[in-house]
Amino acid sequence: MLVRQYATWWLKTLFIAYLVALAFVVFLPAREASTVTGFVGVIAGWLSVLGIPQEAAGIGVEFMANIVMFVPFGVFVRLLKPTLWKWWPLALLAAASSGTIEVVQLLIPGRVTAWSDIVANTLGALAGLVVAKRLASTIR
Repeated sequence: MLVRQYATWWLKTLFIAYLVALAFVVFLPAREASTVTGFVGVIAGWLSVLGIPQEAAGIGVEFMANIVMFVPFGVFVRLLKPTLWKWWPLALLAAASSGTIEVVQLLIPGRVTAWSDIVANTLGALAGLVVAKRLASTIR
């Protein structure tokens, strides 16, 4: 019982650290955010060498980055709420959280909001749910 409480405490601590890092990335003003997330342009530049138009590559890389950014969200929620096996409550939570981020970004100078971010973030959280389920079944 003590080991489970200790593990839960660590999971909660790591989830809070993840949320702080996430807030740092999504709530920075546009100029500062570009220095943190500048990898999107770099990867798009690499893909343009392969013949993919840089603008299209940038959109695709940003979409994938949003998915990857929310995978830990799904993992942490699933691990902290072991009874959460259905995908739709997590999808609603992720979509609501992402929607809140997009609304707050409307107030931040230079930030751009997009429905595609909500879709990508929700897909990332659902991917995290799958990862957590696989981890749980592997551990058993």
